[in-house]
Amino acid sequence: MTHPLFRADAYLTQTSAVVKGVNERGGIILDQTVFYPTGGGQPGDRGRLILEGGTEIEIATTVKGETPDEIVHVPAEGSALPEVGATVTAEIDWDTRHRYMRMHSCLHLLSAVLPYPVTGGQVSDGKGRLDFDLPEATLDKEEITTELNRIINENHAVTSDWISEDELDAKPDLVKTMSVQPPRGAGRIRLINVDGVDLQPCGGTHVRNTSEIGAVRVRKIEKKGRQNRRVSLEFTE
Repeated sequence: MTHPLFRADAYLTQTSAVVKGVNERGGIILDQTVFYPTGGGQPGDRGRLILEGGTEIEIATTVKGETPDEIVHVPAEGSALPEVGATVTAEIDWDTRHRYMRMHSCLHLLSAVLPYPVTGGQVSDGKGRLDFDLPEATLDKEEITTELNRIINENHAVTSDWISEDELDAKPDLVKTMSVQPPRGAGRIRLINVDGVDLQPCGGTHVRNTSEIGAVRVRKIEKKGRQNRRVSLEFTE
């Protein structure tokens, strides 16, 4: 098991950790980490592992392991690998992570502005998108942009909490995504609450307040298939 420190505090940028294993593909497994693994439309973190002697191992990305509670740090090609049992400092590329956090939180706002079933989504560096089940809808870029920025500037707190799987089953409307369901098996589900705006299950990293997102705009709206409308966002600052 890798203890996911980012889940309790997305603002941690580094931690001391012990190497628990190196898999057959060279992926490094730690006892705890601040690195978020690819999932829920959010890319895995990149950064570095610093050995006690000062040697640095560049981490190109982070992914989930063979079990739900295992996190694998993928080193850049040609990197040396640490010994099992070694102590390292795990440090993320904070600037990139923070942009992911800002956009991920903004996509939650978009799902509130457009309260339709979500068929897909993606967070990327400075950009993001959601796909909606909207067969006949006409969407206005300027109206959506204005509403998003209004909510952002209202300084809503963003917090997390946990509910049981049974509680989620009793409130199915909390799940907005049609194709991806919250991970189950641990007995509880993490909720992200944008105070007064949005509440939904999510395992990703988020900002503490909507004001931290900054100004955004709808970059384009596309028809993707018979029923899907894709709304793409980008930061303007």
